[in-house]
Amino acid sequence: MTRDDPARYPSLVDKTVLITGGGSGIGAAMAMLFAAQGCRVVIFDIDDPPSRALVAGLERDGRHAAYFHCDVTDVDALQRTIRAAESSHGSVDVLVNNAARDDRHDFGAVTPEYWDENLAVNLRHHFFAAQAVAPGMAACGGGAIINMGSVSWMRGRPGMPAYTASKAAIMGLTRTLARTLGGMGIRVNSLVPGAIVTARQQALWVDAAAEQQFLEQQCLKFRLSEEDVARTALFLASDEARAITGHSLVVDGGLAQTSVVA
Repeated sequence: MTRDDPARYPSLVDKTVLITGGGSGIGAAMAMLFAAQGCRVVIFDIDDPPSRALVAGLERDGRHAAYFHCDVTDVDALQRTIRAAESSHGSVDVLVNNAARDDRHDFGAVTPEYWDENLAVNLRHHFFAAQAVAPGMAACGGGAIINMGSVSWMRGRPGMPAYTASKAAIMGLTRTLARTLGGMGIRVNSLVPGAIVTARQQALWVDAAAEQQFLEQQCLKFRLSEEDVARTALFLASDEARAITGHSLVVDGGLAQTSVVA
């Protein structure tokens, strides 16, 4: 399947875009596409080598990009780093709460400590990052927050109950934040990927049989890429989506319409 260049969104030019977990995978694809739109891209991650390499590559191409090492599970550090990023690169116009870890876990082996850690990685930082950027967005007349969900909970995916609980909660959080922040001109939406081909997925979970299974279950018969999700993020962040808030936009090729196969 051939791909055209992404659409151009003039409203994104010179916007400051913060992407958590932006050093690899879907986050890196977003960083590259937002940078190509003329945005100032700020990446938060804990994996230094790929994050620094990504930023260096963007800078070589004449893009504006910066990397901050930040563990989003440490809320104090997260909010402190957001303030530092805003001091250097301006108030955040677009926040993409992308950082997550879809580790598989056995139902009988989950401990309270593991449960809390999983929700810290996959859910808690969405709220506290939004809390930190909202004043700056409001002062500038508005902004856009994109929370990354997952179709895994919609499909009742087994083997990851803490992860699916986190991703289901993101839909409720998104709707509440949209109502809370709407009066400030801040839009809050959730972007919900399906089975996306990433290096992590291919290394840990996906083999030829799984690839075929996804194709059989999707309505559309091609494997979705990181760029498919990133292109949708551009739209949600742009003024083209100025009337859209409180919604969850599913990008899954129709996968969630089918029942899960364990």
